[in-house]
Amino acid sequence: MTRPPMSRDARLVLVAQSFRAFAYGFGAVLIGATLRERGFSATKVGIVLAAVVAGTALASVVIARRGDSIGRRRCYVTLYLLLALTGVAFALSDQLWLLVLVSLTGALSTEVVESGPFTSLEQSMLAVEDGASRMHVYSRYNAVATAAGAVGALSAGLPGLVRDTWSNGPSDKTWFLLFVPVAIAGAIAAASLSDRIEVPQHTDGSSRAPLQQSRRTVARLSGLFALDSFGGGFVVQAFIAYWLSVRYGASVGTIGLVFFGVALLQTGSFLAAPRLTERFGLLHTMVFTHLPSNVLLMCIPLAPNLAGAGALLFARTLLSQMDVPTRQAYVMALVTDDERTAAAAYTNTARYLTRPIGPILAGSVQSIALGAPFVLAGTVKSVYDLVLWRWFSHVPLPDAETKTGAAT
Repeated sequence: MTRPPMSRDARLVLVAQSFRAFAYGFGAVLIGATLRERGFSATKVGIVLAAVVAGTALASVVIARRGDSIGRRRCYVTLYLLLALTGVAFALSDQLWLLVLVSLTGALSTEVVESGPFTSLEQSMLAVEDGASRMHVYSRYNAVATAAGAVGALSAGLPGLVRDTWSNGPSDKTWFLLFVPVAIAGAIAAASLSDRIEVPQHTDGSSRAPLQQSRRTVARLSGLFALDSFGGGFVVQAFIAYWLSVRYGASVGTIGLVFFGVALLQTGSFLAAPRLTERFGLLHTMVFTHLPSNVLLMCIPLAPNLAGAGALLFARTLLSQMDVPTRQAYVMALVTDDERTAAAAYTNTARYLTRPIGPILAGSVQSIALGAPFVLAGTVKSVYDLVLWRWFSHVPLPDAETKTGAAT
């Protein structure tokens, strides 16, 4: 299968995104350590992390409502400049109010794949690719984010290595200054985007609501994606690491190798998704790869040993991640171009709002059985798949999508 060529704008978005994903992977490892280094209490750490989550949701809503009227490129560049400012604040300030303030801008995230307002803008800008290449672009987009984020996370060991060879080396928090050149590089790539990624403005200067004819569709999708994200919150990586340690006595090094394998399979899953969508269509691929992955998820607690649990986790990852680029392409295919920024922002925000609830409830569910969160997560996510199929299996996609085999 020959991959369709990407436009110059798509390549620039992927370049800009790779810089940001590197920064997020790097920063996600450092945030916890540096907040502890500043002497913050557990409560203060929770406030900062809550501000990061709240910031991604708030900024996404702003982008949904005003992104197209302000200009996608202008918003994109501004977010990168705010990311540079965030790096300076986290590197140089110990003031809780300032760290909370910059976190609320939405420029910072601990997620490299789906990361707030940046993701909403990128998904809408990449959607200008024609139907034949859009799915391939989304698969590469997610693969690049995963790979760059993994490199960033590995690079987070650099501060320690520097101090091993240089006794007066900079503290961990000072390394947040690395965000500045990375964000500026992303801003340069963002500023180089053409007008093709913008929504044409009305010639009479009138404004319109960001969602009109697709309002009901986006509302339904947002509710479903919120349910899926809620289920996924029961089995975040931190919980899986904890479970592997308690259930099988896995060491930190072993758990790290498991998650490295998960990252590799995740990248491969993103890249394999277009092959299935060309053959079976977007919705079929979403549902009939995601549903079996949820069955595998529920089986993980039944594994007799660490090797079995790892094999089930790998198999689940290989299937479940095909849903990500396919879901993004499906949302963009269902709405018109001038509704895409709002559709991406609202559906993504729904995911951000419900995901933190799962980890909170997972602790209580474990009192029933240590592996209960896996079963509950698989059940909730399976309900999402079945309802998604029930509601959208008869919804037609535009002709451009049908001709490329992406129709349901």
